[in-house]
Amino acid sequence: MNAWPRPADSPAGNPAAAAWRAFLRLAERWDLSVEEQLVLLGQPGRSTYFKWKKEGATALPHDTLERLSYLLGIYKALQILFADPERADGWLRRPNSDPVFGGGPALGRMLSGQVSDLYVVRQYLDAQLGGWP
Repeated sequence: MNAWPRPADSPAGNPAAAAWRAFLRLAERWDLSVEEQLVLLGQPGRSTYFKWKKEGATALPHDTLERLSYLLGIYKALQILFADPERADGWLRRPNSDPVFGGGPALGRMLSGQVSDLYVVRQYLDAQLGGWP
């Protein structure tokens, strides 16, 4: 019997829940503070964030899902670009001379709060992978 599509209430069939779990692992790997996580997620209320963290996020706003998509893409690109996982995870906090970052770390740009800055970092990394002109 074909298991696809799975019911939306099953953990495996809920993309929002899967993205949320991946984000929590990513936040740990990147050593993100709660405040940094809130900014990257689009500033959900603290009570909402802690509810998601405690109960799992089974439904997320479109903006949050878009942000998670960019963040997971950034994580994946870094893992491909750097053979050493610690170096990949540390890249976000190291100063970067590329004009896109103005000499600061990529995480600084990502923490501006704008979803477009997540897009710019993702686009930059995709270009490093040879995927964008």
